[in-house]
Amino acid sequence: MNDAVQTAIIGVTGYAGAELARLLLHHPRLKGVPPLFVGRLDEKDIARGGVPLSEIHPQLTNGNGSASLKLQAFSWELLAEHNVSLLFLATPHEQSRQWVPEALARGLRVVDLSGAWRMTEAANRAIYAFSDDGTAQSNAIQSQAVYGMPELHRSKIGAAKLVANPGCYATSVILPLRPLVAAGIVDLEPGIVADSKSGVSGAGKAPTPKTHYMYAADNLSAYGVFTHRHTGELLEQIGLASGQIVFTPHLLPIPRGILSTIYVRFREPQTHAGMASIYKQFFAGSPMVRFYETSLPQIQYSVRTNYADIGFQLSPDGKRAVIVSCLDNLLKGASGQAVQNFNLMMGWSESEGLE
Repeated sequence: MNDAVQTAIIGVTGYAGAELARLLLHHPRLKGVPPLFVGRLDEKDIARGGVPLSEIHPQLTNGNGSASLKLQAFSWELLAEHNVSLLFLATPHEQSRQWVPEALARGLRVVDLSGAWRMTEAANRAIYAFSDDGTAQSNAIQSQAVYGMPELHRSKIGAAKLVANPGCYATSVILPLRPLVAAGIVDLEPGIVADSKSGVSGAGKAPTPKTHYMYAADNLSAYGVFTHRHTGELLEQIGLASGQIVFTPHLLPIPRGILSTIYVRFREPQTHAGMASIYKQFFAGSPMVRFYETSLPQIQYSVRTNYADIGFQLSPDGKRAVIVSCLDNLLKGASGQAVQNFNLMMGWSESEGLE
């Protein structure tokens, strides 16, 4: 494929959008072809020709020309004028539901970082209450969407027109569980417990009372118990029924990073070597997963990287395991994984620009 692909990002002002801009501005395949940054602007900013990227994210200013880049007013005509072929949507779920149909109709390929198209089952999507759910158009688009986890769907992502980037919590639970459940060794009768903790940036850039410094600092709180919108992703991608996992997210008083502690029981006693072999075989050829065979990962090891780190410890009788996974919610949990998907869609090595 032609390396000189023109990308565009809608939603660069948020945390994930900033990381996505940083990654694409330094991507070795995109030298001289920076992303087009587009979004909604007020009349004042339209009059001055857009908002300089350096005003939105000063940390992205460097000597490669990024200081001259601007956030411009969105229009489909502008994307066509710049020959954009791949569109990243770092937008709210409802906005992605509106824009993806038009993007696909115009021949654009899309990597959507929202939850708009992640789940195939209507019962799992119901938590979003999409107004168009069940229509002929939305069903047709949903049937095209590929869940963008390269470790599971690498072969489908390459040819996809629409990639639904996974949720951050979902990534931290699916990756450590899918190999074990697929191997048939997990006893699903007593259920799996996934206890996950995320830094404050996982809640997005818009401030809320519960992400305010005075609430989050020196605190640890559970939220979304039995109601978190990532639960449906776990069910579909791991292959579980709704009563077979309890997923509880918590807010950590740190800027970024996720640690998931997962508790499982086995049908038969397992050995450390046997479990390690399952993980190694499943993730062979997956450059963004690091398996810790003799220790447990920590957030500090994976933060500001695109790696998902996985480790485990067995109980003395081999009938139970505690699995720990860590990742950066803004990278492997969002923008870094989006670039992995982009690389696969372009026919490049999935780790380009990420290691």
